[in-house]
Amino acid sequence: MAKVFTIPVPPKLGPPRKRERTSDPRYVDGQRLLVEAMKYLAQSDPVTNRAAIELISEHVRTRFRMSDSPLA
Repeated sequence: MAKVFTIPVPPKLGPPRKRERTSDPRYVDGQRLLVEAMKYLAQSDPVTNRAAIELISEHVRTRFRMSDSPLA
């Protein structure tokens, strides 16, 4: 049978350090681009482009959580 080795790690004591969040312009630009794409598809032919709009919308809902915010 194999032996199990454990490497002890000392606990970090004291208050947890919060990482300062900064805005990411790529996040904001990406969100804006997706919204513009959905607007364009809806204006050109909403019936034909419905599947594409739903695909983009589903991508936004699954890839980005509601709590994600570059400014929070």
